[in-house]
Amino acid sequence: MKKQVLTIATTLLLSFGAASAKNPMVGGQAMFENKNIIQNAVKSADHTTLVAAVKAAGLVSTLEGTGPFTVFAPTNAAFAKLPAGTVDTLLKPENKETLVKILTYHVVAGKMTGASIKKAIKAGHGKAMLKTVSGGMLTASMMGDKLMLTDEKGGMSTVTIANVMQSNGVIHVVDSVVLPN
Repeated sequence: MKKQVLTIATTLLLSFGAASAKNPMVGGQAMFENKNIIQNAVKSADHTTLVAAVKAAGLVSTLEGTGPFTVFAPTNAAFAKLPAGTVDTLLKPENKETLVKILTYHVVAGKMTGASIKKAIKAGHGKAMLKTVSGGMLTASMMGDKLMLTDEKGGMSTVTIANVMQSNGVIHVVDSVVLPN
């Protein structure tokens, strides 16, 4: 009897683990592979600033599109690291062009998983250059076991949650906003 209970408990734990890996939790909500980037992002309590910015920039329909896209998604805490007033200023209609440039600097065309980025880093002898949709470059590297991004200004961001699969790409949650030149 004990063995049967243990087997059932192990099966449940393994099933839960598989479900959690397939639908990772971001901002307190499960992210589902069959939903697009916007459908998942709007559920995350950690990405309300990003969602507001995407709406203000008029990029919702783009990120709902077929893609595929690789999105490095800054959290609310990442936006809070910017100088006071920066986000409010960027959300103003007269700053839409700048906001679009910053947001599209967080997007790479194609679907790049953590493994494929790490493979590119290895092939590049410690660095991988990622061309963003804005036309800028991000430098990906490893710091120990952490995947890091360096922007064109030398600012660094750490991927805190990798491989959040979407129907139209993949999201990697980052802890800092990366900025183009």
